[in-house]
Amino acid sequence: MRKGTAWVLLATGLGLAFIITISGALRAQGVGDEDDNIPFHLNGHVWRSKKAFIESGARCATRHVDEVEAEEVEKARRKAANGRGASGGQTSSDVYDLAASGSPTPINVYFHVINKGSGISNGDVPDSQINAQVNVLIDAYLGSGFTFNFSLVTGVDRTTNATWYTAGPGSQAEAQMKAALRKGSEMDLNIYTNNPGGGLLGWATFPWNYSNNPTNDGVVILYSSLPGGSAAPYNLGDTATHEVGHWLGLYHTFQGGCSKSGDYVSDTPAERSPAYGCPTGRNTCKQTGIDPIQNFMDYSDDDCMYEFTGGQAARMQSMWTTYRQ
Repeated sequence: MRKGTAWVLLATGLGLAFIITISGALRAQGVGDEDDNIPFHLNGHVWRSKKAFIESGARCATRHVDEVEAEEVEKARRKAANGRGASGGQTSSDVYDLAASGSPTPINVYFHVINKGSGISNGDVPDSQINAQVNVLIDAYLGSGFTFNFSLVTGVDRTTNATWYTAGPGSQAEAQMKAALRKGSEMDLNIYTNNPGGGLLGWATFPWNYSNNPTNDGVVILYSSLPGGSAAPYNLGDTATHEVGHWLGLYHTFQGGCSKSGDYVSDTPAERSPAYGCPTGRNTCKQTGIDPIQNFMDYSDDDCMYEFTGGQAARMQSMWTTYRQ
């Protein structure tokens, strides 16, 4: 082999090693979680990639809570906790103090199916999928040893209304739908299924919003995100799990990015941006640990998410006693 050829091969090898090293580092930071050149299809819509879908806001339309509002909510939560003689902190040990008084908190679920006609393709989901969805909630919030238990109230109501079927967040149609159908008090969970369009999976209200607008309280989810639906990879029922987390007072795990306050839960590592797919080992805020991509409050695929933390459980219970009890 000629000397010049040998140097070319060596340089090529070093360059390839450098590219592989950089590629690995980027993946660890959440860059290139999936192939961003592959179009992503969901519910009849196409994005240039799953990253583009996430950035569009369609994964969750629950409104963003800014730092000023978040701090006011924290003050109210801590004040209420201190008034009960409970800890106002954020650590995972708080859940044991808050749950020690007795059995899990029961939550009645009122399920409202909005469709544009008969059949699953028109949003008229069967009782089997509704029951499966409630079981997913039970597994997530009680099956893991946490403190909430969901019970479907007898008599799922079904409404054929083309306008409500495509109702989006903040729309007049949403307001009309909820005004006509919502049941119960601040302690009852109302879930609406419809097809809001734009590939949107769902949204929810926060517990501190109930007093100002009780009729609006609840969760809306894409009908095909129920277990067994067609909205793969978001069809195992964890869109509802995620949105109910907001309804119980949780933020996204990437709330606040790498800032100190983050999502106001001390045992969820900070995360610079939402995850998508299932990027194991992703680490976007190196000082706090590996990103919580398996957490229900991230944006990972349904089959990647399987946990809440003890701190999240404590926060949900604290929010419940502050705003919903």
